Amino acid sequence: MKKIVALLLTLCLMLGCTALADSDITWEQIAPMMEAAGVKGEFVTFDEIAVKIFIPEGMNAAELSDEDRENGYIGYYVAEEGDAIAVQYVNMQGMTLEEYAAQVAEAGATEIETGTVNGLPCISYESEGNMSCSFTTEQGYILEVTVGPLNDDGDKTGASIILASIQAAE
Repeated sequence: MKKIVALLLTLCLMLGCTALADSDITWEQIAPMMEAAGVKGEFVTFDEIAVKIFIPEGMNAAELSDEDRENGYIGYYVAEEGDAIAVQYVNMQGMTLEEYAAQVAEAGATEIETGTVNGLPCISYESEGNMSCSFTTEQGYILEVTVGPLNDDGDKTGASIILASIQAAE
């Protein structure tokens, strides 16, 4: 995870971005630097939504309970040091990204930004020490990917690199 943090920090400095969704982020911008730094992992495809996400080595899939699935979780990955990636797909009855941004703001989210990740319009925000990126789907659902906890010194780069990998599955 430390390699990922250093790599994304470099990327953020090069691109001049301060938040994940501030601008158009593409995996093609990040992948060569990850490869050069020796960051390893693999893409996991979520067939139910035709999206794939890069999961770094050391993050292991947790078994989802029936209750987790009822709450919309389609993936959950954890590392020994406590880092986690949660992938949730929830029916929001056609809510727009703007409406969802207002809802998460009411719930206490901060640093809410809009932008595009790998061609997909999204919002990113922070809540309860985690960083999330949310997308709407044609079926009226929200795909939300949350990474955390963010480290204590405010460095969001590890979370940002994972969230910047979200893209349509091929």
